[in-house]
Amino acid sequence: MKTISANIQKPTRLASVAEVIFSNVDKSTLPDEIQVRLCKITDVYNNRRIDGRLQFKRGTATPREIERFRLLKGDVVITKDSESANDIAVPAYIAEDIPDLVCGYHLAILRPKIGMLDGRFLAQLLQLHHIRQYFATLANGITRFGLGTAAINEANITLPNVAIQQKIADILTTWDEALEKLDALIAAKDRRKQALMQQLLIGKIRFPAFASASWKKVRMSEVLTRVFRPIEWTEDLPLSLVSLRRRCGGLFRRPDVLGADYKTQDLHELKRYDFLVSKRQVVHGAWALVKPDFEGSHVSKEYVIFVSAAPDKLHMPFFSWLAQTPRLIRLARVASTGVHIEKLIFDPDVFLRESIRIPATVTEQKQIAVTLDATQSELRFLYAQRAALDQQKRGLMRRLLTGAIRVRMEKT
Repeated sequence: MKTISANIQKPTRLASVAEVIFSNVDKSTLPDEIQVRLCKITDVYNNRRIDGRLQFKRGTATPREIERFRLLKGDVVITKDSESANDIAVPAYIAEDIPDLVCGYHLAILRPKIGMLDGRFLAQLLQLHHIRQYFATLANGITRFGLGTAAINEANITLPNVAIQQKIADILTTWDEALEKLDALIAAKDRRKQALMQQLLIGKIRFPAFASASWKKVRMSEVLTRVFRPIEWTEDLPLSLVSLRRRCGGLFRRPDVLGADYKTQDLHELKRYDFLVSKRQVVHGAWALVKPDFEGSHVSKEYVIFVSAAPDKLHMPFFSWLAQTPRLIRLARVASTGVHIEKLIFDPDVFLRESIRIPATVTEQKQIAVTLDATQSELRFLYAQRAALDQQKRGLMRRLLTGAIRVRMEKT
């Protein structure tokens, strides 16, 4: 036996190696429809691998549609239309036969021809950036983009022989399985964090050392106060601008500019452990604690800055966790005025008249914040691991699928 390199790539019409099937199941209105599981466009967006672990929506289809559009192990499902051309031909591989699973509307089935195309290889190939861009150029539309049957049939892809496809698919599937396991761990850790938040932040779970002390209700004006720190603006002043992400996503930096290049001169300086609120976006959870690395940054009058009015009563890192709860976000919305959610303006005076329940001692507040900080740090570490693993996999995928790296096969 000897090993040989065999990544010989050949341009191939997609229709010559796969049957293209456009689904129209969601358009059915005939009386002989029966209950089926539908693979929807969101299933494809959210999963590169479709298997029995997923929860599918129920739908109806006629017996003829079930026969025509049933998904089989080895199929690749792609999005055939979308509001963005860049979301065209997003792939998902059908990893196993799932009873009554039918391809829904907005999707197309690519059914590989035996001995010519490996479905796992095709699903990996369709994830490459230049392949995604290629299919985007084939899409037609103005406000919604779509691929026609002819465009997919005539699309050209570059393939090695099927044995090499299978070998490459085996390699990349190993990486995908590692990513799936990491995703499952992240999901479990996130559920644990959410459960801890829900129980610790309402006093349902107490640390033994503080169990005898009751929580107290305080008006926010007792423990929070608004501050203003206007800066001395000059045209040559370097500005370190920051903004807030929605859904309690924290602060992020904007491009640094000079004073002369920014449209407003009414700017304020941030200090560590300020609590920053976006007047126009707080209804979407755009508020957060200012961490030490953002000290000295600048914000416009579109933001409100709160600080602790009573450090012996309120620990600001604890309050920042409390602000991530649905009740506090609801209070921020109640304290905002306007006729449409996207035009509501936060009123800090109204907000400060609301009340919250907090532990009686700052020591307990600190313990809660430290515990939740630890769970968040663990999640950040896992997310960083996942990002690094995904980047490594994408680099390997790009080299394998373009033939830059050649796999070695055993030949008798």
